Amino acid sequence: MRKILIAEDDQKAGALLKTYLEKHQYEVILAPDGLTFQSEFSRFADQLSLVILDVMLPDTDGFVLCKEVRRRSNLPIIMLTAISDGADRIVGLELGADDYIAKPYDPRELLARIKSLLRRAGIDNQNVTRYYRFVGFTLDLLERTVTDSAGARVPLTGLDYQLLKYFVEHPGHILDRSVLCEQTRGRDAGPLDRSLDVQISKLRLRLNDDGKQPSLIKTVRGAGYVFSANVAVVPA
Repeated sequence: MRKILIAEDDQKAGALLKTYLEKHQYEVILAPDGLTFQSEFSRFADQLSLVILDVMLPDTDGFVLCKEVRRRSNLPIIMLTAISDGADRIVGLELGADDYIAKPYDPRELLARIKSLLRRAGIDNQNVTRYYRFVGFTLDLLERTVTDSAGARVPLTGLDYQLLKYFVEHPGHILDRSVLCEQTRGRDAGPLDRSLDVQISKLRLRLNDDGKQPSLIKTVRGAGYVFSANVAVVPA
């Protein structure tokens, strides 16, 4: 059963969400404050499939917890915010959150977001593939990590991981910007939205791919991007 850790100080809202998700075959751990969340995260980190963080907590805020989770793990993170201003959402995404949803929310929408994130992360399917290997790097779908030829872990954000996973699953294919945005952010990109280009530049840097003359993630002008490495698929 997929396990979700939720930081939510509203006991009634937390209990209702727990009941709803458990009906859909998720195991839920509730944390009413930041201290409890940190304790439960340390205890169950290697068993968790996803984390949900309320921005407003009695002893800290969701941004602090998001930064802490992302420092230690590439687990998918959804932020809950009661503020309609987009500033909180931008901060959360910049700190490594994968998605956000405004309160009050329809639990069906949150469930759909959870399923979408787990699907993109490779957690919610029965794919027997565990590793993708390319030019000295190994992407581990189970651990959601990337290591180099020396076995050192490459630091990745949640968006980095989702983007790289989609690339290695489609090597040699020209991937349209809108497709990549949908796969990594769950939405299409507007004509002036350069967030994907920034994300790809960061990913190139992490993979030691020359930004001026990239050989791994190549730009196809007017068409999108192509992952040009040979990829070996290794089963679990």
